[in-house]
Amino acid sequence: MAQCTVRTATVFGIEAVAVDAEVDVGAGLPTFAIVGLADIAVQEARERVRSAVRAAGFNVPNARIVVNLAPGPLRKHGTGFDLALAVGLLTATGQLNPSIARDCAVVGELSLDGSVRAVRGMLAHALAARAQRRPLLGPAESAESLALHGLDYRPLTHLAQLRSGVPAAVVGALPTVLPSDSEADFADVAGHDLAKRALLIAAAGAHNILMVGPPGSGKTMLARRLPSILPPLDDTERVETALVHSVAGIDDVPALAGIRPFRAPHHSASIAGLVGGGSPPRPGEASLAHNGVLFLDEMPEFGPAALQSLRQPLEDGHITLVRAEGRLLFPARFALVGAANPCPCGFRGDAQRRCSCATGVVERYQARIGGPLMDRIDLVVDVARVDPGLLLSRGQSIASAQLRDQVLAAREIAAARDVADNRVLTGVALLSACALQDRATRFLEDAARAQHLSGRGVTRLLRVARTCADLAGESAVTVEHLSEALGYRAKDGA
Repeated sequence: MAQCTVRTATVFGIEAVAVDAEVDVGAGLPTFAIVGLADIAVQEARERVRSAVRAAGFNVPNARIVVNLAPGPLRKHGTGFDLALAVGLLTATGQLNPSIARDCAVVGELSLDGSVRAVRGMLAHALAARAQRRPLLGPAESAESLALHGLDYRPLTHLAQLRSGVPAAVVGALPTVLPSDSEADFADVAGHDLAKRALLIAAAGAHNILMVGPPGSGKTMLARRLPSILPPLDDTERVETALVHSVAGIDDVPALAGIRPFRAPHHSASIAGLVGGGSPPRPGEASLAHNGVLFLDEMPEFGPAALQSLRQPLEDGHITLVRAEGRLLFPARFALVGAANPCPCGFRGDAQRRCSCATGVVERYQARIGGPLMDRIDLVVDVARVDPGLLLSRGQSIASAQLRDQVLAAREIAAARDVADNRVLTGVALLSACALQDRATRFLEDAARAQHLSGRGVTRLLRVARTCADLAGESAVTVEHLSEALGYRAKDGA
């Protein structure tokens, strides 16, 4: 009888939880059993490991093989256990140096030919190994993005490489993504000065914004240019954002390179698609937009329950899912950008086309977004159709690079107050940052009473006004800044 224990992990939420793969090879009928609440993907590892071991030139013992994945009550899922099982099997049978299993955390999927593949959540595994101060033995294709976090990463291309021991550690650097010449730029947008100003404020303070206008007026076009004026992610935000993307199985290199995410789900998205869920639970679009932008085109067409599920993350910056397996916390601090028609036909208030919708139909359509969610939207701006003459003119609009400079300058002022952006200001800190004088205070009180603003509405109004003052480079919020912020409130005063 021979035994070996290999340290590996399984992803639960966005964290990699340590798992010990205990391999026992002994006398008995030739079987290969895996126990410890393993899902189908883990159970199928038996066939992948057998084929990979043979393809790498090792021997599969004609014996009874039992693998226990501990702790037993923790559900194990995914194909990331393949490499750990192969290392444990080969070490237990004396075909590999025991130091490999003793010193390293091991994660990776095996192909039938013995090559090693990456799995979901490699960044989560890397952070867990670093916290345990263990080298991580994993697929070489992940080396570029994982070697940059102070981790001792040992890349492996093929199982046969282990004959010569553990591969040498690699030293990487932050990936860089060069801007594309085809990147959407505000210089290509004719007119829409008010909408551009509103998006500038939204970018400078990470505010939520809703654009309302008829079909073809340019709402989606404007929203898709918002990333071109956003500041890059800082080092902490890069890891936070890339971690969510890695667990979700999407490319994490842009986030590691500092590019803020821009997510635009279809309006048929479910609650689980927006806030996360499934089995095993995966992050939803709100979490994939962490530290970036969540764009909801045709916002009233989203399911009411799905829209209302965004209320908590808009306030708290995270999503809490409670499942039978336990409590999961997904980060979800994003700026919400919505686009909506004013009515079902889309032409209510349009100067050129008559609206054909009855009043009751319009009210029901606009109510689909819901008052509580509207109360969390900082800016509401009307986007009218641009005159064809202006569209065909050769005039040059302000470029994204110029707007980005203004955003960076405003965020530097916010950073001097020890905040990343103005959306986190609240209570005494917000009032102190605004430094309202008597005239501005009286104006705010009168406006709040006249428009029946809630406490949350007043807070968000002050945050937008503070951003307007930052863009103007002024230390105190004045009546002019409050007036501009008030002009972006929803028509019903929500």
